[in-house]
This record gives sequence, C-alpha cells and structure tokens, in this order.
Amino acid sequence: MRNLDVTTLRSFMAVADLGGVTKAAGFLNLTQSAVSMQLKRLEDLLGVSLFDRTGRKILLTASGEQLLGYARRIVALNDEAVRRLSDDEFEGEISLGIPHDILYPAIPTVLKQLRATYPRVKVNVINNNTHQLLPDFEKGEYDLIVTTEPHQNGDTLCTLPLVWIGAPGGATWRRRPLRIAQGRKCSFRARMLDSLTRDGIDWENAVDTESDRSIEVTVAADMAVCAMIEGTEPAQLEVVDHGGALPDIGLQFINMYGADAVKGEAVLALADLLRQSFASISAQTKKGDSPRLKTVS
Repeated sequence: MRNLDVTTLRSFMAVADLGGVTKAAGFLNLTQSAVSMQLKRLEDLLGVSLFDRTGRKILLTASGEQLLGYARRIVALNDEAVRRLSDDEFEGEISLGIPHDILYPAIPTVLKQLRATYPRVKVNVINNNTHQLLPDFEKGEYDLIVTTEPHQNGDTLCTLPLVWIGAPGGATWRRRPLRIAQGRKCSFRARMLDSLTRDGIDWENAVDTESDRSIEVTVAADMAVCAMIEGTEPAQLEVVDHGGALPDIGLQFINMYGADAVKGEAVLALADLLRQSFASISAQTKKGDSPRLKTVS
C-alpha cells in the first residue's frame, strides 16, 4: 500500500497554485531543493509526471491536474480532523492590501464576519493604490489584495460605474471651468480628464494633493467635484445628479488576487466574504439603493 504524505501534498499544491518552485519554497519557508525533492518523491511514488517542465513556466500535466483535486480534499480533511479533535482554534496572520477608496462599506463588515469564525486570526489591512499593490503582491508582500482596474483581471468581484461626486445640493458641477479635486496618482484621474477633454469641457485643479481627506473636505465644501466608484462615496458627499451635463467616466472593475487554497482556509474564507460583500454592493447599486447604508450583515 502506497501512502500520500500530507506535507508533500502541501508542497505540491503550493507549486501548482503559485506557479513555480521558487515562490512555493518562499511561501513554505523551505529551500528550493527541499521542495524539488518532495515533488520528485511524489512523482516516484505515483509513477507519473505531475509537471510539464519543458517551458519557462512549470505547468501541470493531466495527471497533475487530477492529483491537485485530490490533494486539496486530503489536506482540507486532514486540517479539519486535527482542528476538531485537538480542539484547536485556527490562528495566524493575513495581510490584505486594498485601496483607500473601496474600504467602505465592505471591509468593516467583512472583518467582523471573519473574526466571528476565526477569532484568533489577525488581519493586517494596508492601504495603497492599485499601481503599487500589484507589484508588491507579486513580490509576496500580501496574502490577498483587492484592486480597482479599468479591465477585468484576476478574480473579478464586481463591476461598478465611476460617477461624479460633489457636495449635497452643491452647484460647483455647473460652473466652467469645472473645478476638480483628484489625487495626482489616482487611477481615476486620467479617465476623468479624458472624458472632459472628449466632451470639450474646460477644467482646473482645485487642489494639488495626494491626501484623500483633503480631497473629501474640498468637495464637501462645494469647491470641486471628484470621481469615485458608485456606492463608495462617504456620507458627507453624494453622487451629482447632472442630467447629462457631465460626461460618462466609464466602468471600474473590482478585482481580487491571492485566493489560493495553499494559503490556508482563513485566507479562502476572507476571499469568500469579500466576494459576497462586493456582489451585494453591486446588486444594491443596480437597484438604486445606497450600499453605504446596506452592507452585508
């Protein structure tokens, strides 16, 4: 009788999910040679090739794809049995990277839900723009990231429109040149300016800053307008009902990266909660409800 080793299966899953031995070794805190030896032992045990190593990137063979499904189930069942029989609570630390402008309304509720199931898991939430999150994630600095992008990438959680945001009852949006307040490095800025140029609308900067708070204060004072993803505007601001006087800015994709089984059940649980929360925001936006007031319970 040949027996599969759970530790070896974890290494196999890591290589399959992360796309290579180097990344898997770093994630598992092992040397590359140790991971390579584990994979060779696994292939020798089963008498099949699990990876196609002919290209620059390691790919699964048909046998490898079949084993991956079994490996996930075996490792998950092992972890469940150990946790329940030893009465141990899952513990660990997750690093979540996300842009400031989509923290609300999803993230507070998601973290509360995760803590109810995994009370000993610590989640470090780091705010950064998408342009910085993506390369840092590739370097292994985050377990999970959520991004705002003009295209569908990774695991797309939802698609929401970019809208014009102003002060409640404000009139700045009517004036020309249009005064805008948008961060210099904000990914929405270029699309906003392109739409204004396309429609022949003159504009000028109301502030030159990277501070989201400074921008919010300027817009709340009816000194400028800005662009945000619909449903993420703070309570002191509102979507401008311009009746077509301002151009359409387009759609924004909320994408997620890092929901790999190799990173553990707590990361997968957090990813599932993020999917549910952003799907709820999208549904409420389409119905015309306010996601700011109706987060997932």
